Amino acid sequence: MIVTRLELVDFRNYVEASFQFHHGITAIVGLNGQGKTNLAEALAYLASLDSFRGAPTDALIRVGAQTAVVRATVLHPDGRELLVELELSRHGRTRVQVNKQKLGRSRELLGVMRVTVFSPDDLALVKGSPQERRRFMDDTLVALALKYDALRLELDRIVKQRNTLLKQAAGRLTDELDVTLDVWDAKFAQVGDQFGHARAVLIARLSPMVAEAYEQLADRRSVVDLRYEPAWRAQGFVTALAAARGDDVRRGVSTVGPHRDDVELFIGGLPARTHASQGEQRTLALALRLAGHRMVAEKAGSSPVLVLDDVLSELDPRRSAALLTHLPPGQVVLTTAGVLPAAAHPDAIVRIESGAVLAE
Repeated sequence: MIVTRLELVDFRNYVEASFQFHHGITAIVGLNGQGKTNLAEALAYLASLDSFRGAPTDALIRVGAQTAVVRATVLHPDGRELLVELELSRHGRTRVQVNKQKLGRSRELLGVMRVTVFSPDDLALVKGSPQERRRFMDDTLVALALKYDALRLELDRIVKQRNTLLKQAAGRLTDELDVTLDVWDAKFAQVGDQFGHARAVLIARLSPMVAEAYEQLADRRSVVDLRYEPAWRAQGFVTALAAARGDDVRRGVSTVGPHRDDVELFIGGLPARTHASQGEQRTLALALRLAGHRMVAEKAGSSPVLVLDDVLSELDPRRSAALLTHLPPGQVVLTTAGVLPAAAHPDAIVRIESGAVLAE
């Protein structure tokens, strides 16, 4: 999958700009604050309808504008060329078109374009809260199969409804609440078991790929392991929910389930979050992204667009060289504020300043 052209209108700091991308490596060069990450964000938004920076829609629209447009020409391996267009609005829903045909639901866009992004903020995959690692797992599952998007939305709906009931109970477990929770817990267990199984299979497949990517980046033999072992899966979700019901009612929140899971990351048998150096943590975060990218590429039959946003500045020269040596096949968009290392060998260089493309 290749993005040949990207157009932005009133997106972040871009009034109007267009970018041509090479089939190989395109380097986006500019000083800090000129719009390099905004460009990366636009590419990723086309694939996920979500900001990898966690920004709301309103923040993506240029100050003073009411709408923003993100438009890309995407070339698929079978030769199909698709024009993907998003119109973001401050006061309405995002409008999505593919080849000038409006989609009934914006989430129908998922899968039309695939993008993997690594940014400096991805250090949170290792150092941050469990929520960061849950999002990584679930975004990877959705990229592998769209059915997991619906499953994730259903799980979120059930948890939200169950938590509303628990808050309304004000700490009292009445007979009526007991019966109502039985109904919701049956649904919760069914969806939760499916999601837990999918995550377990994902992590089992991903772990050796992460270990391999980490060794390539660190350029030394390392024992890297990922473990997804929530207690509720060993106990059985129905049993775990029943055991936690009293505590759930007292606290007014669902205390067990996939929405509270975590993935434990280990380097050399020690927890990476607390025992690894920042260089090791950053290398592990990049290995997670590259492994997920590889898994999606193998499943889809073509590589997603790989966007490396200001990664080289966060890695030491040895790890930067190792990354550039082991880049996966496919299209790469690399942004940098510094001098490109000799190992980069970009096929094209685009220079930007203040949200505009500079003429060569």
